[in-house]
Amino acid sequence: MPPSRPARPLRIARAVAAAALLASATVACGDAGGLQGAGPTATAISPDRLWPELTPASSPAFDIGEVETEAVKGITVPGGDIHQVDPVAVVRAEIAAHPGDYGPGAYQETARRMSDCGKSGAAGRACPVLKAYYRDLTGDGRDDMTLGLRQLPGNLTAVRVYTVRDHRLVQVMAYEDAVSGVELAGRAVIVRAPSEVAGYEYRLQWTWDPQQHAMLLTHDEMLRTGTSRRSPTPHPSASPSASPSASPSASASGR
Repeated sequence: MPPSRPARPLRIARAVAAAALLASATVACGDAGGLQGAGPTATAISPDRLWPELTPASSPAFDIGEVETEAVKGITVPGGDIHQVDPVAVVRAEIAAHPGDYGPGAYQETARRMSDCGKSGAAGRACPVLKAYYRDLTGDGRDDMTLGLRQLPGNLTAVRVYTVRDHRLVQVMAYEDAVSGVELAGRAVIVRAPSEVAGYEYRLQWTWDPQQHAMLLTHDEMLRTGTSRRSPTPHPSASPSASPSASPSASASGR
């Protein structure tokens, strides 16, 4: 039996009857407790288009590499389980693939301290590779890996996201900045970075895009932090070693 449609005429009839009853009650009570107007409704204002004579741009002014992904060479994924991948080996593969980013005048100290990874005590704590976190960011039912790396010298933190595609480890997000916090929420990676404006911080969000098969920069905001303390000055963002995505200067907030 097909589902019955809502009895809309019956509801209208009941509403009319209720309105009539309310009107008669108002007359009988001398308008006591009657409905009162809330005043005029504000007029909706449409956005004004500025400089309509400008020729629409046909290509982006900045290459922020939002959809650039890269298979990590030399890294195997046993059984397709990303938990079996060694995060330190992944960083070493990145350094090997992009030696110019970790040579003299760049993050040379990061490459040097990689020899401390796996050691115990103070030497092991000097390893620049941060703890890896695992969550399904791509929506395929399998965990992906979010990896952090201290970029030295300097006060930058690199954030990388990896997934498994065709039994290969693939980097789908790369960003680095003077990071004050990183969060995972649903299919998104949220990076917080200090601002030069006292009491504010930048909040950048990357969200998985199933069409581009990459994490895209979907939000770039400046938000209040609830404190008037002078925030530290962020260092200029260097180009990510594998994917120069999310350069703040090219984003909507005007960083």
